[in-house]
Amino acid sequence: MSKNTGEVKSVSIRIPEPLLKELHYVAEYEGRSINSQVLYLVRQCVGEFKDKHGDFEV
Repeated sequence: MSKNTGEVKSVSIRIPEPLLKELHYVAEYEGRSINSQVLYLVRQCVGEFKDKHGDFEV
């Protein structure tokens, strides 16, 4: 996967409270903060997309 390059940006998301509680649980179980868990999941998603469709420029 890509290295972390460039400026770090913030993104705000709306998430149902029950799902947020589940995310907290999973993140804690994995030894991650919520932010780190979300980044992990996003990187996984982008990596799977690239595996299927190839690299792309942004």
